[in-house]
Amino acid sequence: MTNHPLAGRPAPRSMLIDVPALVSAYYTEEATGKVSFGTSGHRGSSTSGTFNEPLIAAIAQAICEYRLQNGITGPLFLGVDTHALSEPAYRTAVEVLAGNGVQLRLHDRREYTPTPVISFLILEQNRRRQGPPADGIVITPSHNPPEDGGFKYNPPQGGPADVDITAWIQARANAIKDEHPEAIKRLPYRKALQAETTAFMDFITPFVDALDEVVDMDAVRGAGLKIGVDPLGGSGIHYWAPIAERYGLNLDVVNAHTDPTFAFMPLDGDGKIRMDCSSPYAMANLIAMAGRFDIAWGNDPDFDRHGIVCSSGLMNPNHYLSVAIWYLLQNRSRWRKDLAVGKTLVSSSMIDRVVAALGRRLYEVPVGFKWFVSGLLDGSLAFGGEESAGAAFLRRDGSVWVTDKDGFCMTLLAAEIMARTGRSPDEIYRDKLVADHGATFYNRVDTPITEAEKAVLKRLEPGSIDAGHVAGIAVQKVLTRAPGNDAPIGGVKVVLEDGSWFAIRPSGTEPKMKVYIESFGGEALWERIYAEALPLVFSRSR
Repeated sequence: MTNHPLAGRPAPRSMLIDVPALVSAYYTEEATGKVSFGTSGHRGSSTSGTFNEPLIAAIAQAICEYRLQNGITGPLFLGVDTHALSEPAYRTAVEVLAGNGVQLRLHDRREYTPTPVISFLILEQNRRRQGPPADGIVITPSHNPPEDGGFKYNPPQGGPADVDITAWIQARANAIKDEHPEAIKRLPYRKALQAETTAFMDFITPFVDALDEVVDMDAVRGAGLKIGVDPLGGSGIHYWAPIAERYGLNLDVVNAHTDPTFAFMPLDGDGKIRMDCSSPYAMANLIAMAGRFDIAWGNDPDFDRHGIVCSSGLMNPNHYLSVAIWYLLQNRSRWRKDLAVGKTLVSSSMIDRVVAALGRRLYEVPVGFKWFVSGLLDGSLAFGGEESAGAAFLRRDGSVWVTDKDGFCMTLLAAEIMARTGRSPDEIYRDKLVADHGATFYNRVDTPITEAEKAVLKRLEPGSIDAGHVAGIAVQKVLTRAPGNDAPIGGVKVVLEDGSWFAIRPSGTEPKMKVYIESFGGEALWERIYAEALPLVFSRSR
């Protein structure tokens, strides 16, 4: 748990990526890796052979074939973020999609496009039911370091593709790359842009104009709040000025620049450049400015995550999720009373207590926003949120907004909360939620993982953990499947009698193991649980 000595400080020039070398490797290095869709699409790097042109072309071709087989012949909205590898992958995707005759929709002026905007455009197109269903692709590795690239598919339901879809695309893409590269159809980039099936449109205005259908922008404007925004060099960087103008907000973008090296980013806790808006180290620049604003926030490069900065500093993501749920359930009068609240099972138990106190039903699922998509789409879920600072909720009238994580609405909601209550979200958490439900100490630790440890986690069953107590507290239950949908969690969660718990699972996007612990007995109990958790799982479960 020791932080890097440069955590929260500017990155030395020696740590910055060599953009020309990275892009060159995309085109020239052999794609030795396999296509692998984790919780948020395929991710990799060109220098490691896991994000190179043959691999990306194979994924794009596989998506084209999946669409054709499933009658998805409407427009495909293509989004891209600001990572260095996103531009070459975008060009490859355009060539292959156009080569397959896909009705391609691109942002005019070659603007970057955030993940929630792609989800919004898909759903708006399909809501009008004007022709065959639409879908989308977002080229982004989210908050990953600058050397990484990412590629994810959103089918017609607007959110992340479910496991059955990604499994098919993954298998077909690997077969194309390794055995049938001749199956890839493509046009040269210029011809692809000029193809009859390619069209350009304004992605910004429709999204910005609809924001007041999900957030009370009149209240935010009326309160006259001074708002600070750091886009962290991400894809939503050119959205904030139109939002401020459209709704009359006193909003200051403190960093209006993009740079594929992300040289302006303070180093994260482990000493890497990572655009993680839930990290106090990555958000150090905005935190230092907190005194200039009533409320401030940042987003990751594809704008599907949020980081809320109050006068006291960066809010813990779990704390803000709890406050957002508490506020929304009491201030959305047009929402049905039978709506459930979705959370991943590694999110804070404070959410459980807030939801129960307000007489609502909890829907607890494994990690991955895809588990919330159908509920948000049909309006049976009011809210879906992940501990990693990603969430979305319904429009004010109870209809679907987006079915992917939305960093715009979660941050603007913080301003609405402050405007309507007169209190900042951190004050509400401290003075209301903790007072009513008790204080928790929550932290996640990421550690390296071996193949043997992956195998142990994969075969775990509730009976694999034979322990009556952890840290001197009785074990209440052991979970290897989520209570909300009975889906496997890919690891284990152990819940103790006092409400404390720990969970261990392999990362779906990086070669590491994630250990989540929440204590209702302060940091000291957290440390005791941490000391016992890994030995318990990896000794008694072998």
